[in-house]
Amino acid sequence: MKLIGSYTSPFVRKISVILLEKSLPFQLINASPWEEDPQVIAVNPLGKVPVLITGQGEPIFDSPIIAEYLELLCAEPALLPADRLQALRVRQLEALADGVTDAAMAIVRECRRQADRQNESFILYHREKIRRGLNALELAAGEGKWLNTSALSLADIAVACSLGFINFRRVMPNWCVERPALVAMAGRILARTSFARTAPPAAADVYTSEML
Repeated sequence: MKLIGSYTSPFVRKISVILLEKSLPFQLINASPWEEDPQVIAVNPLGKVPVLITGQGEPIFDSPIIAEYLELLCAEPALLPADRLQALRVRQLEALADGVTDAAMAIVRECRRQADRQNESFILYHREKIRRGLNALELAAGEGKWLNTSALSLADIAVACSLGFINFRRVMPNWCVERPALVAMAGRILARTSFARTAPPAAADVYTSEML
C-alpha cells in the first residue's frame, strides 16, 4: 500500500500509526498538507491528505474512512471493539479528537498569513473549540471506559495525534494545565515506537513566533 501525505499532517500521522501498529507494510509518498499537489488531486478531488492507495490501486481518502478500511482488513491488533455500539462510542471520541485537530489546523493556517492580516477573533474562536474539546476528552480519559483503557484504540491514536500536533505547532502551550489524565495518556502513547517513527521533522516547525 501507499500513503500519500506528510507527517506534518496529524491525520497522515494517524493513519501511519495505525499501519505500523497493525504491521501493514506501506510506502509514504510525500505531499504537502498545506498546498494543492497534483499527485493528491489526481486521487482525491478535494486535494486533501491523507490518501491511501490500496494494494489493488484503489484510492481511499479521509482519515476516518481509511481507518475503517484498515480495520476491515482484520489485521491485529483490532483498534475497535467487536460490538458495533461500543465501536460507535470509540468512533465518537475519534471524531471529537479529529475536531480538535481541525480547529488547531485552522489556527495554524491563519498564522501563516502576514501578522497584520491575521484575524484574532478567528483564532480565539478556534482556541475555544480546542478548549471545550480537550475538556471533554479529559473527562473521557479519566473515566477510562472508551478512551485511555488497557488496550490501544482508534480513539487513543486520534487523541495522541491531536495532542502531538498541538504541541508541535504550539497552538495552546498551556493545554496540559488541569488535564492530568490527558497528560498521562499522551506521555504513554506518544512513547510508542509507532509514534516515534512518525514524529514530524523538527525542521518543519516554522511557526514558533506566531504560535506563542
